[in-house]
Amino acid sequence: MELGMVGLGKMGANMTVRLVGGGHRVVGYARTKSAVDAVVAQGAAGADSLASLVGQLAPPRVVWLMIPSGAPVDQTLEALRPLLAPGDTIVDGGNSYYRDTLRRAKATADAGFRFVDVGTSGGIWGLREGYSMMVGGDVADVERLRPILETLAPGPRLGWGRMGPVGSGHFVKMVHNGIEYGLMEAYAEGFAVLRAKAEFALDLHQVAEVWRNGSVVRSWLLELTEAALAENPTLAGIEPWVADSGEGRWTVTEAMELNIPAPVITLSLQARLRSRETDPFAERLLAMMRNKFGGHDVKRET
Repeated sequence: MELGMVGLGKMGANMTVRLVGGGHRVVGYARTKSAVDAVVAQGAAGADSLASLVGQLAPPRVVWLMIPSGAPVDQTLEALRPLLAPGDTIVDGGNSYYRDTLRRAKATADAGFRFVDVGTSGGIWGLREGYSMMVGGDVADVERLRPILETLAPGPRLGWGRMGPVGSGHFVKMVHNGIEYGLMEAYAEGFAVLRAKAEFALDLHQVAEVWRNGSVVRSWLLELTEAALAENPTLAGIEPWVADSGEGRWTVTEAMELNIPAPVITLSLQARLRSRETDPFAERLLAMMRNKFGGHDVKRET
């Protein structure tokens, strides 16, 4: 099967290499020529424009987007619209907000194209381990993509599946990432407690190594934590600044709209926001409140 891949960042490039290794013909396009050259060196065909990419694919075409969520997706869809023909399929494999996916799928259908959303997990390890893919779309559209999905997944029947209609793939991936926030925060807090018990002089790397074999808290995330602690046991040089890419926020918003309590995911998101405060006003105000009502000491900046 042949496929056009738009977006050749690390994850998109790795997916392209895996597809080529699986016997598929892939045409890759990115705004950066060096990214295209890199996948061409691995056996893919290259394109220097969206028009060139579409022109190299036999109809009915499949064009897979691996680009940042938000405006870049809308801009790319707008650019593709005059290049594609009825019956062609667009796949959004990025971390798009599912409500945006529903809007885009309708606009795509109105233009005569097919649309499939694939929530993709696996990151930079997907080339080696395979990708977990949560797929949303009509049954026939997903079946048409089966050879591609089976190649990208850990196994033909492992790590991927049709979640439901269009939008469901990105919805499930959104919640997946919200859960990921909570898991990461729990590990981080637990290891912080272990480190604070100075009299035991615990080796955090050893703890992680023990836990990841046989323990109920073992996971791939713990394996990555163990690897990080092996490389840098004290995390020297790492700023305590944690980004969020949006999925946690969307999950919290959806939970509130559905009247579903999600305190762990919500607090883990708040912890990330707090990590970015270099001059936390709230804590300074708390200190002054205690001073005003109780005369408690306030530490002054030096």
